[in-house]
Amino acid sequence: MSIVKKLSMFLLTLPLVGCTTVPTTTHDKKLDGYVAKITSTDFSYDPMQTPIAQCYATELSTSKHTSGATLIDDGLSAFVIRAAFARMATKTIDLQTYIYSNDFTSKVLIGELKNAADRGVKVRILLDDYGTKSDIVDVMLLNQHPNIEVKVFNTVKNRTKLFYYPQFLTDFNRLNSRMHNKLFIVDNVAYITGGRNVGSNYFYPETASNFSDTDVLFLGDMTKYATESFNDYWEHHLSIPASAFPKAQTKRGLKKLEKNFEKISQRSELDIQRYNKIIELAQHEFKHKHLDFSWGRGKFLADPPSKVEMTMEEKETYRGDIIKALQHLWNKTSNSVYMSAAYFVPGQGGLEHMLKEEKSGVHMTIVTNSLASTNAPTVYAKWEKYREQLIKSGADVYEFMVSAENLRGKEHDRERKQSSFSVLHSKTMVFDDKISWIGSFNLDPRSAYYNTENVAVFESADFANKLKEMILQDTKTAWRVTLDKDNDPVWTGMRPGDTKPRVHRIAPDTSIFRRIWKNICNLVPEKFV
Repeated sequence: MSIVKKLSMFLLTLPLVGCTTVPTTTHDKKLDGYVAKITSTDFSYDPMQTPIAQCYATELSTSKHTSGATLIDDGLSAFVIRAAFARMATKTIDLQTYIYSNDFTSKVLIGELKNAADRGVKVRILLDDYGTKSDIVDVMLLNQHPNIEVKVFNTVKNRTKLFYYPQFLTDFNRLNSRMHNKLFIVDNVAYITGGRNVGSNYFYPETASNFSDTDVLFLGDMTKYATESFNDYWEHHLSIPASAFPKAQTKRGLKKLEKNFEKISQRSELDIQRYNKIIELAQHEFKHKHLDFSWGRGKFLADPPSKVEMTMEEKETYRGDIIKALQHLWNKTSNSVYMSAAYFVPGQGGLEHMLKEEKSGVHMTIVTNSLASTNAPTVYAKWEKYREQLIKSGADVYEFMVSAENLRGKEHDRERKQSSFSVLHSKTMVFDDKISWIGSFNLDPRSAYYNTENVAVFESADFANKLKEMILQDTKTAWRVTLDKDNDPVWTGMRPGDTKPRVHRIAPDTSIFRRIWKNICNLVPEKFV
């Protein structure tokens, strides 16, 4: 084929390329005709008068700043509670997520949101574009429902496969950032936050790769601040209405999704009965005050959506409310810090602060991923250089075991890691046995400088002890990492059935190829992990 003919064919495809673009800002003239379906008037109700709040009216009335918190420590419970609260909603539901996986569990959950919308509940769904590849997921189709509105944050303009990733070279600073926030808010009085996105590997323990994670259900005063944060993102000019995505407007796609909902509801009668019974049981437990709530005061903190638009220099010197709160908590701590951190790369400044705290008597217990369990070997490669100094300072360091047979001992009260490959995904801390920290924020450069995040800081000794116990329970199914006389790492741990500890001098449960790959990953600059 001649070069002239090739060039002609390329030029002919340019109009098709143009048809696959979407706006990257609401200031785009393409959105001049956009009219919001859900407005502030839909939120002009008193959250404390909703049935959800009335169940705990006595506890919430003790102080206007009172909130309740209960841990959600396994994936199935995390799904069930979300579904139960979707059924109990009478006014509004807001869902903000980094990842929406287009799988069966996700469809069941958005089916619950659709059922709520059918009852008149107003539903807003905000997705990160990169995390969900949003124009090909079925949740976008729900935007056609009169009571559901879907938006996509920080969009990639050109949707064609050929031009999708090259855009990162020309707009790297913006597109390298992610909306990593996770929120599920019901009737502006209850919300769930933590590490879980929406997908089977976050909820269903028998998936091939399961995330061992932690969420918290909060009730009361803190929720209004979570809603305010959601509104900031929802109204930001980087949040693009789903109506701007051609694939989200197809009637055929919506009919196919509705058929999928019908197929789910037409599964075996026994399956449906069991499913409904479990959801109804969760509702009953909440309404009859059987959930293990702790009561206290707390703050909801989130990065502003404008963090995405900062220059590289601005991001690397950024100190938002989350970073300031973390520094403040460390400075106030006098006794202990317990951490369960999926990705642990504290940076030189963070390391120096931790070493100083450990030296002054603040003892640290750290649980993070092992090389075998991590889904981010680049992060693990950076973690190694901090691990040695933390161990030398006196910190107790543990790395997560990976395989199911290691983790199913009957002696353990909680069996929350059940898949053939489990990844620790929690982001939790406990300061001085009284203040808890939980949310989407990882202790790494990406969370600190590039992604937008949210956390909840909750002051309650009762709740802190429950979260601390959960972290300590995880140490029982993790390798204790120490140093030998040559300062080389040694992994020690017991699998169920062992009569004595196993000792490893190379990373347990890893192949030589994974260890080599980790060393290659170490070439990536730390600020990009």
